[in-house]
Amino acid sequence: MKWSETLKRRKRARVTEAYDRSRVRRAAYRPFHAEWLYHSDLFIDRPGLSDTVFPLGAANEAICFSDVGSRTDYCVLAVSGIADLHFGAAVDGYQQVARYRYTKSGERIDNITDWAFNKFVKQYGRKGVTKDAIFHYVYAVLHDPVYREKYALNLKREFPRIPFYPDFARWAAWGEALMAMHIGYEEVEPCPVERIDTPNPKRAEGTHPKPILKSMPEQGLVRVDEDTQITGIPREAWDYRLGNRSAIDWVLDQHKEKTPRDPTIREKFNSYRFADYKEGMIALLAKVVRVSVDTVAITGGMQELDRSGWAIERRDDRDE
Repeated sequence: MKWSETLKRRKRARVTEAYDRSRVRRAAYRPFHAEWLYHSDLFIDRPGLSDTVFPLGAANEAICFSDVGSRTDYCVLAVSGIADLHFGAAVDGYQQVARYRYTKSGERIDNITDWAFNKFVKQYGRKGVTKDAIFHYVYAVLHDPVYREKYALNLKREFPRIPFYPDFARWAAWGEALMAMHIGYEEVEPCPVERIDTPNPKRAEGTHPKPILKSMPEQGLVRVDEDTQITGIPREAWDYRLGNRSAIDWVLDQHKEKTPRDPTIREKFNSYRFADYKEGMIALLAKVVRVSVDTVAITGGMQELDRSGWAIERRDDRDE
């Protein structure tokens, strides 16, 4: 928690609010790592449009991606709710475009406008073109390695603009598959990796092995701690990157023991110990490896397309 001037004024004025369990929700803090958020009107000083896009009790999917001016590599990931401002990099901001938005009365409004829908219908015809399919199509294009390389500088300077690729149905299907496993990563079938445990017989009773949490792509393994390593990880799993690191390394990073800078927090609230979460991390890692391998398979299919005959229309409608 950071103390803004508004929060300081509320504290001085002794403003309070009653605890409401229904305001506790999961939020995407980092790629493939959720945290619990208390959606407070008192403590959240600048909620932005979160109440419009992610009101309490409403379901919504969103595409989270690097904001203009990002200093790290481009990152895009679908989430099923609110995401942290610095979702994919501690130094950069992130945007979210949601499938729907909501009025104060709870009415759900389609976030894909009729204007955009008509543009796609004009390009592809009505067959198979729905607003859900357009959302999936956009998600696929944002994962296209050729698009990401060609427009790398543009993506750092401006909001993404989406080209009309041939074969809308194929790209929409790719986007739907990517979105399903990226949002539902906790439910996918784990990759059949191998766990090797070599406990140290000299370790003092009641102590735990020192966490290492280091990935070794060339060896296809992850060193979890002094006792445990995970092997048999396909090399291509590390090719799925979000910003400046792989999905595997995002999982490892979020499970490391870190010393808080604030002395009070360090003394009274620094209770996290990796040993308490080791088994859960290993289970999650196997699932993220599966997601990584399957994502690379899809993006590899995109990259292998023969684009020699493509006449790509990339619209600039800022003057319309």
